[in-house]
Amino acid sequence: MSYNKLIDHTLLKQDATPEQIMKLCEEAKQYDFMSVCVNPAYVPLAASCLKDSDVKVCTVIGFPLGMNLTKTKIQEAELCIAQGATEIDMVINVGMLKAGHDDYVKEEIRLLKEVAGRLVLKVIIETCLLTDEEKVRVCRLAKEAGADFVKTSTGFSTGGATVHDVKLMRDTVGPDMGVKASGGVRTHEDLLAMVEAGANRIGTSNGTKII
Repeated sequence: MSYNKLIDHTLLKQDATPEQIMKLCEEAKQYDFMSVCVNPAYVPLAASCLKDSDVKVCTVIGFPLGMNLTKTKIQEAELCIAQGATEIDMVINVGMLKAGHDDYVKEEIRLLKEVAGRLVLKVIIETCLLTDEEKVRVCRLAKEAGADFVKTSTGFSTGGATVHDVKLMRDTVGPDMGVKASGGVRTHEDLLAMVEAGANRIGTSNGTKII
């Protein structure tokens, strides 16, 4: 089985240069990955590099903390889509979830999906900061709000994807919604473990090594 189209080839480091983004895009085309995942400032560059390929341009919204105003996240998503983003990975407001403000979290996801429309919206829940009960709750909220995927991690907090979390997320959202494992997926064995647990997308900066 080919795993190329499971991979979002990712470079979100603060010191990433335009030259590194162009290299990322060339690798994504060479290895036929699903997407590149870049910060919003590099969306136009990635879109230009990938315009003659089927590799998608994924970007991150409210990254990495998720603590932006909802209106800011909406505007950021709108600008990114206008500049060529074709998938959106948004970070929830973890503090609001932990405080029990489920309506806030669900409405923010709904509004971002409204902006994304037919484009894929992935919801980063930052599993390392949540209890299992909170993970289940937010996965249900994301599904109810119309998101296309739930995603484990930003890769910038205290931990990344685990087999336990991916399985819990898959069991919660059922077979028809996407689950993206991101953060710490570095080897082919890591990828296989995440796929076995229920992931159908992998976010990694090690895509070329894995393949």
